[in-house]
Amino acid sequence: MDAMQNLLARRSIRKYKPDMLPREIIEKIAEAGTFAPTGKNQQSPIIVAVTNKALRDRMSALNAAVLETDSDPFYGAPVVLVVLAERSNPNHVYDGALVMGNLMLAAHALGVGSCWINRARQVYDSEEGKVILRELGIEGDYEGIGNCILGYADCELPEARPRKENWVYWAE
Repeated sequence: MDAMQNLLARRSIRKYKPDMLPREIIEKIAEAGTFAPTGKNQQSPIIVAVTNKALRDRMSALNAAVLETDSDPFYGAPVVLVVLAERSNPNHVYDGALVMGNLMLAAHALGVGSCWINRARQVYDSEEGKVILRELGIEGDYEGIGNCILGYADCELPEARPRKENWVYWAE
């Protein structure tokens, strides 16, 4: 797919088939995340690739609790790529956001649906979230930046909403 077309055609998907993605596809998407630009190339983010259904469901429940709902904030997606970044790095939020962008664009280029799900900061700042990270062997002071859910879309690709006026100001 042409890079510019990929940028313009990607949409957030909010309904997924339960089918697991092949590991090699998840690896390609995660690799694209590792090539996101980071401040001074310090590479402060990490990606936690979650394909274990029990852990995915546990994370979904924690995320839902922040929302005070019982619904699945991961919309049934079978894979979650959690992006965390070293809190001590002054660019950690920006670095992590760029990783999230790369993940979603790579997913779209490979025919995989994705969506950025918020509340990673609240989840991984909680005691239960910290327990999950320790269980995974992740040590350090990381802030949750976002959850990139992945899966095969169980819906049509949404149409782009109109762009707002005055998005770009020119200083010529």
